[in-house]
Amino acid sequence: MHPLPDRAFKTSLFRAGFGAPAGPEAGVLNQQGKRIKIALAVQYKILYILRMNKFKPVIFLGSSLDDLRTFPVAARREAGYQLDLVQHGHEPEDWKAMPTIGQGVLEIRIRDASGAYRVIYVAKFSNTIHVLHCFQKKSQKTSRQDLALAESRYRELLKESGK
Repeated sequence: MHPLPDRAFKTSLFRAGFGAPAGPEAGVLNQQGKRIKIALAVQYKILYILRMNKFKPVIFLGSSLDDLRTFPVAARREAGYQLDLVQHGHEPEDWKAMPTIGQGVLEIRIRDASGAYRVIYVAKFSNTIHVLHCFQKKSQKTSRQDLALAESRYRELLKESGK
């Protein structure tokens, strides 16, 4: 969701004097409209803050949080930043769909000087992001063990959600 107000709200700001030309014909608005301008500015700030605070919480399944904590600091920060993007309704910068694990499962790809790291998550359930698995990738192809672990956690999640 975009944090800026919609077109109708912007138009009402213009009509109330924001961006309107100043001059003798606008003198009455400038004297009486000062309170309106302040009130609208406060409303705009409140709307902006409310829209910026809408985010999905992150739930780490199994040992995924402990696994993420084993990442080097730079990779851990990047993973946190990418999850923050997802929380606020944006796509991560480098991601790949993982249909072999399940529908709606995505993988965040992180490259660091110390290696390649992955965060597998699903964000389609009840306004929550579920991190299924975090791991360091040691070969070109993702290991069967990592895929199987993420898939089993996904199946558990499906059972719990009743879908």
